[in-house]
Amino acid sequence: MSANAGEPGIEDATRRTHLAAERTWLAWWRTGLTGIAAGVGIGRLLPELTGGIRWPYIVVGAGYALVGVAMIAYAEMRQRSMDAALREGRFDHLEPAALRVFTLCGVVLGLATFVVIVAQG
Repeated sequence: MSANAGEPGIEDATRRTHLAAERTWLAWWRTGLTGIAAGVGIGRLLPELTGGIRWPYIVVGAGYALVGVAMIAYAEMRQRSMDAALREGRFDHLEPAALRVFTLCGVVLGLATFVVIVAQG
């Protein structure tokens, strides 16, 4: 805790910041769970409904599920890092490499989904 933690307003701001970090952690979790659910839907349910070639759906679905798991794992690492930064009174930036990796995965999976839909249509 910082030396000013007992001052009026500072303690409330610290509490709000911790709660905001917790909401962000939960958002990462929701996004990860959504990726896993999309993976199940695309990889397991769609092949049953289409009756066509299964492997493209399975590959794309597995990709969504892996990104979902990665987001949940990253959420834990990010939360620990953010918590340590808040305790030390500093700001913890989101790692640009993580942002690029998740963005790239989203673009690749989106394009793969498009290709599978068009190819199977």
